[in-house]
Amino acid sequence: MQKIYVLDTNVLLHDPRAIYKFEDNDVVIPIHVIEEIDQFKREMSEVGRNARTMTRILDELREQTGGTLQKGCKLEGGGHLRVAVPKDVLALQKLDNAAMDHAIVQSAITERDTHPGIPTVFVTMDSNLRIRADALGLRAENYENARISYDDLYTGILELEVSTAAVDQLGAKGEVPASELGPADLIVYPNACIVLRDQMNPSHTALGRFDANKRVVKPLRISRDGAWGVRPRNLEQSFALDVLLDDSISLVTLVGKAGTGKTLLAIAAGLKKVIDEGIFARLLVSRPIFPLGRDVGYLPGDLEEKLNPWMQPIFDNLEYIFATGKGRASEGRSYAELVASGIIEVEPLTYIRGRSLPNQFLIVDEAQNLTPHEVKTIITRCGSDTKIVLTGDPDQIDNPYVDAASNGLSVVAERFKSESIAGHVTLTKGERSELAERATELL
Repeated sequence: MQKIYVLDTNVLLHDPRAIYKFEDNDVVIPIHVIEEIDQFKREMSEVGRNARTMTRILDELREQTGGTLQKGCKLEGGGHLRVAVPKDVLALQKLDNAAMDHAIVQSAITERDTHPGIPTVFVTMDSNLRIRADALGLRAENYENARISYDDLYTGILELEVSTAAVDQLGAKGEVPASELGPADLIVYPNACIVLRDQMNPSHTALGRFDANKRVVKPLRISRDGAWGVRPRNLEQSFALDVLLDDSISLVTLVGKAGTGKTLLAIAAGLKKVIDEGIFARLLVSRPIFPLGRDVGYLPGDLEEKLNPWMQPIFDNLEYIFATGKGRASEGRSYAELVASGIIEVEPLTYIRGRSLPNQFLIVDEAQNLTPHEVKTIITRCGSDTKIVLTGDPDQIDNPYVDAASNGLSVVAERFKSESIAGHVTLTKGERSELAERATELL
């Protein structure tokens, strides 16, 4: 049945191509939304770029279709786009920012009342505005196109009850066929981390990872020394390090709360692959200066001094690795020397657009603050023989334009779960300290 979708500003700032995502239905943009978008067009952030993209799309539609936005333009796929203009156009000049939300909701109510035979849906990513719209009798929905079910987010770890023989076989023969894992309709994604548990003796287990090409589970390949003196302290970290050290996996996503070791494991694995094995030419560690693209001129000093407060968590991990384990005996070199020589590079994501990054071990920390489009931009920068690792905690998001279900890290983890070049592990057990773990649980 034909519907009318009225879009809020935040939908278009999140995805400027959202107008094409409603099939053959009518899409209505209140003119108040265009007024709000205009306020963001000069920003150098991703939001500013989306605002400028949205403006270009609307202007091109107006020119290509030969129609007017007020009367409506045809969209690809059979839809119809229209800009809703109130009768009192001069009233726009009297609206402040606080009144814009009310004006946008009023436009949706006007559409509903003008077309009583057609269902009208107000689409906004603002939960408070959805509540207000619902209270006014207006059907309101979230923009779901770039969202995943966070509660059902793929964990990357699968625990299976199998026979005693299957558990023993993983260690004796080095593999267990998929046919012995369970029923024929059991779904096991590529590179899934597997815990084989003995049906007769639950304490008898074996750890492995699923090889989708050969349809077998293979044991983990982690040495006792771990990576650069960093050894896994629990089952999840063992899986994470195994995925990080597998050269056949080009994309790794690590999701977990603070203190689970995501960044530390990723950096340790990168050092092993770059310095010890020479698989990659450089270890590039980066994190967003929120929001992505903000000028770093707000802090005094040169570029390095401006970046230090943002990059310090990465340097803390490097300092820990070089102060303990193998880093202590790394031919007398400090991580500062490796940074100075270019073997290790630490930088913000601000200027990554347009770059090409071949043969590098790339770590993007705090990826939960990135939008799916920003993550796409970063991943598409990866050249041949580059491995990218995204780490973050979707429960700690500072970006007001994404949440646990729409951020780039969650979306990539869910959408790449069927790809043989990708691996994912969710870490839940904190290992930073007992105090940190208790704070995470109690606070």
